[in-house]
Amino acid sequence: MRQRASDGRPDATRGNQFPSPALPHIPPHTPTRYPHPVTTPATPPPGARAYPLHTPRGDFAVVDVPVAPGVEPRGTALLVPGFTGSKEDFRLMQGPLAARGYRTVAVDGRGQFESDGPAHDETAYAQPELARDVLAQAEALGTPLHLLGHSLGGQIARAAVLLDHSPFVSFTLMSSGPAQISVSQQQRVKLLRDALAVMTMAEVWEVIEAMGPPEEVGGPARGIGGPELLRRRWLGNKPAQLIATGRQLATEPDRVAELAAVPLPFHVLSGVRDDTWPLPLLDDMAVRLHAHRTVIEDAEHSPNAEQPLPTAHAIANFWDTAHTTD
Repeated sequence: MRQRASDGRPDATRGNQFPSPALPHIPPHTPTRYPHPVTTPATPPPGARAYPLHTPRGDFAVVDVPVAPGVEPRGTALLVPGFTGSKEDFRLMQGPLAARGYRTVAVDGRGQFESDGPAHDETAYAQPELARDVLAQAEALGTPLHLLGHSLGGQIARAAVLLDHSPFVSFTLMSSGPAQISVSQQQRVKLLRDALAVMTMAEVWEVIEAMGPPEEVGGPARGIGGPELLRRRWLGNKPAQLIATGRQLATEPDRVAELAAVPLPFHVLSGVRDDTWPLPLLDDMAVRLHAHRTVIEDAEHSPNAEQPLPTAHAIANFWDTAHTTD
């Protein structure tokens, strides 16, 4: 059964265009309706620490937000961002989650923003490698974890759970579907991959600002922080990571039956509309997983950024049912 959450915020609209003749042509797509622009230069929550998390597989940039003062600790969560995303995508949720008793550690994956990785070796970004990175991050944190993955991050986190679920006490899939992304999004991600093959990251960014990027991500030109932070985040991404993970999004098989056999509580959370994995697919996945299901009102593919307060409350409510104290 769907559970809906809302804070009553108004909608706004934005369309996307890709004017550059230097790139491969695809038919014009329907302009995307966004709940509202998300370019707030949000500051980190009180007590937040940014540092490199040392693991046997390398260092990963994290933002670690402790439980709010005076609040009883209820657990720790690892937050895995999506395609072209970063740890900053969770910034607006981390404070509310701290107030509910949850320490949250948001991470840049290998080759994302402030985590290093090879610029041109795509094999380093094969999904099993990225899944092992998640397990190494969990081991380094050294405590039972609630695991949350947004979009691509959900599929990487799923691969990690299928390798070894023992570090985790629950798993939340946020706007992350059962298999490959929709055909329209496959076209747009391919367009981005083709651009990366012939243009520099800086040149691609100029085009992204003009067109509006694949909404699979909520978009690299659209996220938490001002324009300069978003540009720095894009330029921090390694091209091989984007090419490899973009291909994964277009070819990911349905692994829901495998995941359903894992003895963890599951949560499927999304906005009311998602062009990447339509809601009927997410509803069906939740049924197959026997998962808790939440739909966030006035949100689309990035409820963590579009409606952070109701999203954080829904996540904490779920975690409360499967919490562990440190």
